[in-house]
Parts: sequence; C-alpha cells; structure tokens
Amino acid sequence: MGRFLLTRLLQFPLILAIIYLTTFFLVWVAPGDPFTRTDKKVDKAVIEATKERLHAKTWYQFLGYYPWMMLKGDLGPSLTYEEWSVTKIVGDALPVSVRLGVFAMIIAVIVGVGIGALAAVRRGGAFDWFSLSVALIGISLPSFVSASVLFAIFCSQFKLFPIGTWGSPRDLILPGLALSLAPMAYIARLTRVAMIDVLSSDFIRTARAKGLSRSLIIWKHALKNAFLPVLSYLGPAAAATLTGSFVVEKVFNIPGLGQHFVNSVLNRDQTLVLGTVMIYSVFLLALNLLVDVAYAFIDPRIDVTVKT
Repeated sequence: MGRFLLTRLLQFPLILAIIYLTTFFLVWVAPGDPFTRTDKKVDKAVIEATKERLHAKTWYQFLGYYPWMMLKGDLGPSLTYEEWSVTKIVGDALPVSVRLGVFAMIIAVIVGVGIGALAAVRRGGAFDWFSLSVALIGISLPSFVSASVLFAIFCSQFKLFPIGTWGSPRDLILPGLALSLAPMAYIARLTRVAMIDVLSSDFIRTARAKGLSRSLIIWKHALKNAFLPVLSYLGPAAAATLTGSFVVEKVFNIPGLGQHFVNSVLNRDQTLVLGTVMIYSVFLLALNLLVDVAYAFIDPRIDVTVKT
C-alpha cells in the first residue's frame, strides 16, 4: 500500500503540469489583452507595473514564473478585483463550494443507492421502470436547466425560498438538489446494474440457503459488493460537487468558487482562471486517490499494490 501511495503521489506533479500548460495556452491564446479593460481606462504605468510584478512582459516569462508563485502559496493578484489576491478569493469561496458539494453528494449517494438497490430487487416492476425513467431524465437534463426550473418554481413562483441569500441551512436545499440530480441518476443506474449482477452470485444463494433474512442479504452482503462501481464514480463526482457547479452557483448567486471562475473567464482574469483550475485539479486527483485506497478497505480481495 505504501509503495502504491508513493507512486501515485509522484505522478501528481506531472499531471498538474499538463493541466497547467493546457489551461495556460487556452487562456493566453484567447483574443484580447487581460491587462487592458474596455470598461475603464487604466494608466499605462499601472499596467507596466503589474506586468513587471508578474513577470508577464512576455508569455513565456509568465509561463515559467507563475508555477513558482503557486509553490510558495501565492496565486497572484486578481486582474479584475483590485486589491484582492487570487489566494484570498479562493480561500473565501472554496469553503462555500465545499459545503454545497458535501450536501449535494450526501443527497446523491443516499437517494441514488437506495433507488438503485430497490429497483434491482424489484426488477421489471413499476418502481424499476420509474427509477430508469428518472435516471434518464437526471442524466440528460443539464444542471443549469434543473437549477433554473427549481429557481423559477420555488423562488419566483411560490416564493418558498429566498432569492440571492446565503448563510442559513435553508439556502442549501435548492442548489444542493439541483447539483445532486446528475450524480444521483448515475449512482442509481450503477447501483441497479451492480446489484442485479451480485444478486445472482453464488454467495447470495448460499446466504439464502443458510436462512438469512432477505433484508440482511440485500443491505449487508449484496450492497457491499455492488457499491464498488459506485465508489469508482464517486472520485470525479465528488471533486465536481465539492468545488461546486459553476452554473448552479451562478443561477442561485452563491459566492462560491464556481461563480468566480465564470466571472474570471468573462473578464479575462488569467491568474484567477489558473488558480481556480489548479485548485479543482488538486481536488480531483486527491479524491481519485482516496477512492483507490478505499477499494482495499471495502473489498480486501482487490490488490492495489504496484507490481513490477
């Protein structure tokens, strides 16, 4: 296990370097000068001072200098929000997105696993067809559509939830539900397929022959093995939800990392784009590693050691 962890950790810098280079060139080749604003005039001396500070007089100077800033914990100044650093923006917004993402993942896992397991047990019945229809809608429906529908119905039409507020547990419900629909649908389908396969296994028939109760067989023995495909999906799904959905946060005006990312793209704020992308990438890599390690604890038969 230790060798496996060391190997994966050594891969992190290479993967992050590829992500950084890809993001940098996508941002740099976009038309327009990030140091020049169309809505207000900026003194040339201020622009030159900013370029000097960031070593950004040429693109290759900035390309090589910015990683050293990140290694020191400095994500640079924001080019849009004056007197704000990217580190401060990310530090204030990330806990908001994590809070929303954790709430959404709790809903997705509990409801998705429950629906998928019940659909597999009652295969071919009305509930099974209903779950498949709901899962298809959840997968096909973009998050910005579901968020907009929930906002229009429960905020604008019936006014059951406040608009544009954040801070109370009530403010989590609608954006958390909108954010959880897609992963909930995937989890329900993965659980259903895995449960159908596990319920036909020999050890399930043996458990039935021993006289174990049906509920014990389903929820303890079958679901534990059927959860492995869901666990594989939880890595990237958790990274996406823990950092918050960019569109969902924008729809509900949530001061999270997603809304700042959208604004940074619109405003050509290069340092803020790079900072948010790298934070998201670190979350994705770390959560995928945790999923791989969790395999060994859920099913000891799986060998995660590195073989030469």
